[in-house]
Amino acid sequence: MVEDTSNNNYKPKVKTNNNRPKSVYSWTVNDVQKWLRRHCSDYYQQYGTLFSQHEIIGRALLRLNDNSLLRLGIKDSNHREAIWREILKLRLKTDIMEIRDLQRREIYSMAYDYYIA
Repeated sequence: MVEDTSNNNYKPKVKTNNNRPKSVYSWTVNDVQKWLRRHCSDYYQQYGTLFSQHEIIGRALLRLNDNSLLRLGIKDSNHREAIWREILKLRLKTDIMEIRDLQRREIYSMAYDYYIA
């Protein structure tokens, strides 16, 4: 398919290198709902409204534990365990991304210092 460039308002599509997902720390209630639907689909119908009613955002999601899931209203221990497991995976993934960012910043800083000296 060839795009028509005769229009004066034509702007070429620019690819960005920022393919990183949105940080969990900046997730909204809707982002958490999407995560819950995708990663805890067996329980989304039962507990999606609980997460929404309690306005669970990304930061809060990462702080949840078994006890807080129980207080949230998730009584079934098997359900809590499954959701908790997914939260732990998310925490691990988030921690790995933060470590990589720190390493990247350190490398850039070292390179900058080298070129300045």
